[in-house]
Amino acid sequence: MSELELDALWEGFHSAVNMTSQELAAWLRVDDAAEDSESLPEDAGAGIGQQVLSILQKRRTDVTDEDVRVMYFVVDSVESRRGDATDNDPEAGGTQWRHQLMRLGHDPLKASA
Repeated sequence: MSELELDALWEGFHSAVNMTSQELAAWLRVDDAAEDSESLPEDAGAGIGQQVLSILQKRRTDVTDEDVRVMYFVVDSVESRRGDATDNDPEAGGTQWRHQLMRLGHDPLKASA
């Protein structure tokens, strides 16, 4: 992968992931909590959420091949799940849809920077 491609992917990833690492970590803890079991706070959340969180805590020069794969997946997933139908109404997808996106680090109700 060229430096230009990596730069473009890095920018696309950080555009798709509009939650901070602190917001995502807090969401993963809430999302993973259950009455009968709860993960340790640092282990909370689905695997993809933990991977996104890990990437958010890295510098661009420190990403691995696995990070690149995850970044492509997140960018594609956020774009396809958002779709054109929800661009003007971020609540159109419903709660479950929003929570799925938040597991990827994208909160559709959060204003764009």
